[in-house]
Amino acid sequence: MVETSQSFIVREECQKAAWQNGFRRVLGEEKGWAAFGSTTARGMIHLAAAGAAGPWYLALDHYGVIQELNLPIAEVVGPGSARFAFDTLGALYGVLRRVYELSVSLPDAPLREFERRVTGLPRTTEAERLVVERIGQDIFRARLMDYWRGRCPLTGISDAALLRASHIIPWAECENDAERLNAHNGLLLSALWDAAFDRRLVTFDDEGKPEFSSSLSDQARAELRWNSPIWLTDEHRRRLAHHRKRSRGLS
Repeated sequence: MVETSQSFIVREECQKAAWQNGFRRVLGEEKGWAAFGSTTARGMIHLAAAGAAGPWYLALDHYGVIQELNLPIAEVVGPGSARFAFDTLGALYGVLRRVYELSVSLPDAPLREFERRVTGLPRTTEAERLVVERIGQDIFRARLMDYWRGRCPLTGISDAALLRASHIIPWAECENDAERLNAHNGLLLSALWDAAFDRRLVTFDDEGKPEFSSSLSDQARAELRWNSPIWLTDEHRRRLAHHRKRSRGLS
């Protein structure tokens, strides 16, 4: 049961949790649920608690984020499309950070950022078009860093200089800017894996396991080390099916 009017401690903890995890716009409180927004992330979050000792509650209205969190739904009345319960503030903080990362990386947040930054820029010459494309590529990389939490999902490498934003369907082959900037159209791979993936010497099955080209040498396969399969959504799988069709000589 949620406090119908937040006590001082609950209100302060909710505001601190929202602020420290990217939701810094205070949007008011209703029936014990405090609403927060962000200038960079899509959607709102609502926070509440049964009391100063918890449990703590989170309500979301971003369907894409709700799907990707894949958490049990709490049986509590409140705002949003789904609500979640947490025994401790630490558990709430961990999920809020992921909510923010997903909110800034999932459609259509990257597209809106791109359109804002390129509004009014000329695209007449090749040089001008390359400037616009570079802006888009930079946004795409930043959002993949958020989505994949700054780590190659295959190797665990987190050195930013060694990570590449790999398009599944290449930039030039995408039908529109929304697809080019879609985080589900990208993998954050270490440089060696990116080179192999970009040249279709490796692709991934629906379980996120690598499929290697028969043209790769034994030494190259040995150097393409990986710790665990890539965690994939259905949106990733749909695009990887396209990548597999374009790959040749896989074994």
